[in-house]
Amino acid sequence: MEDATRLAAVKDVPENGSLLFTVREPDGSKEEVIVVRASDGVAGWKNFCQHETDQRLDRGRGAAVRSGEIVCPKHGSMFDARTGYCDNGKAAGSTLVAVDVTVEDGVVYLTDPNCELLHEGGIDDDRTPGSSSHLTF
Repeated sequence: MEDATRLAAVKDVPENGSLLFTVREPDGSKEEVIVVRASDGVAGWKNFCQHETDQRLDRGRGAAVRSGEIVCPKHGSMFDARTGYCDNGKAAGSTLVAVDVTVEDGVVYLTDPNCELLHEGGIDDDRTPGSSSHLTF
């Protein structure tokens, strides 16, 4: 696949979790991206809640994904894993920031022209979650 970077095999994307990657954006900054299972395959999203952008959805142990929705560990807002849209909680009416990923022959590729894969896992800058909540499923 031309202009694409291999991320993982589809079979390695958890049913009720996420894979976490660090990318470089066009301005040189680093950002975290999660890949989750969606009703029609997989989807890629920037790793932050729309209500509070310093709140990561995946804190390094996988995002909580239940019944096709990504759960914010701080507020409990739930984002549709396929569309990124949230219709409840403090993030209601917002949509996660999409990152283009494509599946071909059982492999997930990063195809977003605005993201360059740096490595698997989160940014190594000692960021701490903006919450003392330890909500897990």
